Amino acid sequence: MTNNNPVGFFDSGVGGISIWMEFHNLLPNESSIYLADSKNAPYGQKTKNEIIALSKKNTEFLLRQNCKLIVVACNTATTNAIAELRDEYDISFIGIEPAIKPAALGSQTHTIGVLATKGTLSSELFSKAVETYSNTKIIEQVGFDLVRLIEQGQMHSERMSELLYSYMEPMIRENVDYLVLGCTHYPFLIPQIKKLLPDHVRIIDSGEAVAKRTYRILESVGFSDNPKPINSFYTNGNPDVLQQLIGDSFKAEIRDF
Repeated sequence: MTNNNPVGFFDSGVGGISIWMEFHNLLPNESSIYLADSKNAPYGQKTKNEIIALSKKNTEFLLRQNCKLIVVACNTATTNAIAELRDEYDISFIGIEPAIKPAALGSQTHTIGVLATKGTLSSELFSKAVETYSNTKIIEQVGFDLVRLIEQGQMHSERMSELLYSYMEPMIRENVDYLVLGCTHYPFLIPQIKKLLPDHVRIIDSGEAVAKRTYRILESVGFSDNPKPINSFYTNGNPDVLQQLIGDSFKAEIRDF
């Protein structure tokens, strides 16, 4: 079955571009619409009801663009709102959750670290995942201020370096051998994080798994056969930050939604 409608993505800002990149690498012929709700970032500091309301607003924007499925490219929105989205809207949603399972199963020290937002770490979905792997010690760390700095274009600032060091140091002391990145903004920090961690510590995020899941859903929803796919990017924040992450091949637009 052929379906040339776009795949929709939304995040609390530019972080979900890390998910979009994995999707685009796997499915380069698919059109897409990416929504960066940077004006309301970070979602991780908001209440559950606020996150649900914002997620519904983003979803309705993407539905008006005739998206054929929606990737909730935000850990906090997934863990707090995806159940409500699936109940209310007649479209397939793909969510993002911290990759605790592969980390817990692969850990030799039985100790893993999770760097995520407050909203993700305090969610019911995350608590259930932790309970499932109770034999693994999980060192949880809220990434206070990381999203804000990325959204402000300060990814390589001195403040970012200070924060990352303070977040990694306790994990190193606890002898973690896996670090799970539980926010889609954080993969952009991997080069800096690697410099702080011992070489044996493996860093994992959900990007590749989400791209593969999207492929499987499209097998039933329909792949595009458009020889010239269109990829659109919208932000209600600073377009320069989004443009820097997506590169010169694509053009970000400023749009209030």
